Amino acid sequence: MRHTWFLCCVMSATVLTSASSAIGEADDDDKPATANAQPKFPDLSDQQAHAVGIMVGHPLAMKVPDHTEALGLVLDATQLLADLGQMEAADAAEHASSAELTRLHQLFLGGGSASQRAIEAAQIEQVKSRIEAQSAAARVDLHWGPVASLPPAARAKLLEASASGRSLLVRAELPGLHSLGALPAKAMLDVDGVQVPGRILGVLAQASDVQGVALLVEVPHAPNGLGPGARIPVDLLTPPRAGFLLPRDAVLYDENGAYVYKRLPRKTDGEKWRYATIKVSLLQPSVEGWLVQGIDDDDDVVVRGAGVLWSMQDAGSHAVDDDDDD
Repeated sequence: MRHTWFLCCVMSATVLTSASSAIGEADDDDKPATANAQPKFPDLSDQQAHAVGIMVGHPLAMKVPDHTEALGLVLDATQLLADLGQMEAADAAEHASSAELTRLHQLFLGGGSASQRAIEAAQIEQVKSRIEAQSAAARVDLHWGPVASLPPAARAKLLEASASGRSLLVRAELPGLHSLGALPAKAMLDVDGVQVPGRILGVLAQASDVQGVALLVEVPHAPNGLGPGARIPVDLLTPPRAGFLLPRDAVLYDENGAYVYKRLPRKTDGEKWRYATIKVSLLQPSVEGWLVQGIDDDDDVVVRGAGVLWSMQDAGSHAVDDDDDD
């Protein structure tokens, strides 16, 4: 599918002059929500901006597809049980070593039979057990993050169902994608032409040979014969949602999430351009770019050269929400 970007104008900067505020005093449609959180950029004239190829354009309004095809792999639940068991054992060992170290300290301070050498040996064991516990927990988070994040009661119920075979765990991968916007609402497995529903637990952190972002799906009451190692088609279903398409170069990411640069209107023809950062919600990646929410189709968004603006802004500044989100 081809899309035409309506480029509004071309701008660039050759020098970094004194910064001015990126908060416009135009209408409410052009004001970020929190002025004091905005980074500062140099004011740019048309001639200055053209040199480095900063371009702005209007995002295209689109709708998110209601389903995405994925490749499913039925996982071996015994590996999950083994990893969780190792984590629990490592936690117990750390607790025991910490208690022993505390006991020896108390004996030593009370003039008991504990020696300094015994305390040092206990400290070494406590450090070893702590590292092993941290490693086991990290392994569970890496391989089974969505399960580890469940509340204890829900996790115990899932483990019991998986161990008994009443439910299966499926890794649903999207080849070619390394990130995911909004989490799909449901999963539907195609098992020999039969549509079997699944519950999406979350995103898996570890990539596989397919080299794509993956979701962990629970399939209660799976058909007989479907077991670990089976590969099946999976449809990831999302409620229809409207968004705006932007090229990949327009979207940046920091510790606060995704954001874009918006060019603010100028009061007179000769005035230099100013910019503001606008937070956006990532809905779904596509061949053309990203489908996002948080902007309007009449916004002047920097679609090329966003990295140049990033290099100009103050260090440590953050993106803020757009207050015109209708």
